[in-house]
Amino acid sequence: MTSPRTTASAVATAPAATTPVTAAPEAGEAPVTGLDRRWLWRVPLLLWLGWTGWRYLADPDYWSIFSGIIFGSHEFGHLFFAPFGELLTVAGGSLMQLLVPVGAGALLLARRDWYGTAVAGCWLSFSLSNLAVYIGDAVAQELPLVSFSPDGGEHDWYYLLNRFNLLSYDLHIAMLTRRLAFAVLAASFIWGLWIALRTAPRPVASPSDRV
Repeated sequence: MTSPRTTASAVATAPAATTPVTAAPEAGEAPVTGLDRRWLWRVPLLLWLGWTGWRYLADPDYWSIFSGIIFGSHEFGHLFFAPFGELLTVAGGSLMQLLVPVGAGALLLARRDWYGTAVAGCWLSFSLSNLAVYIGDAVAQELPLVSFSPDGGEHDWYYLLNRFNLLSYDLHIAMLTRRLAFAVLAASFIWGLWIALRTAPRPVASPSDRV
């Protein structure tokens, strides 16, 4: 058993705990908090996505790396929905080019990747812009088509609109789709910019500025 005298002696000789000392900022200089530098690449990427989305809306012939992705998902959609009948086979291309970015956004949302959902939203806007061009071509049929059918196949949206007696509304539906693309792009851009700027470092008021 340790006597009280021995315990007191041990306490007296124990080294005092040291507290790290942080250097005070220079006068007139505000320290910067936060080490997250993701905003340095997130903001430029978002600006590029916004510009790309605007180009898709303004120029029906605009091409970007997303154009190849959209085309690939469209063609895969025809193959994926082929076992489900003629209607879904034809509509499957347009459905898949929308479902892929929606699915990517849902996956990122489940992972709580808020910035990623904004990128997926921009991608969805690109797909909608591409779809609007295709819908608006249903009657004119001026776009070059790619098909797995030996005879070249039929224009997807001519078939779909004609089936539901909506062929005369092709340009109206295309316009509504383009407006939806703009709304999705604007919402995704604002959301992504807010998320990106939240991670930017902010100056903290110096002790002399505090009341």
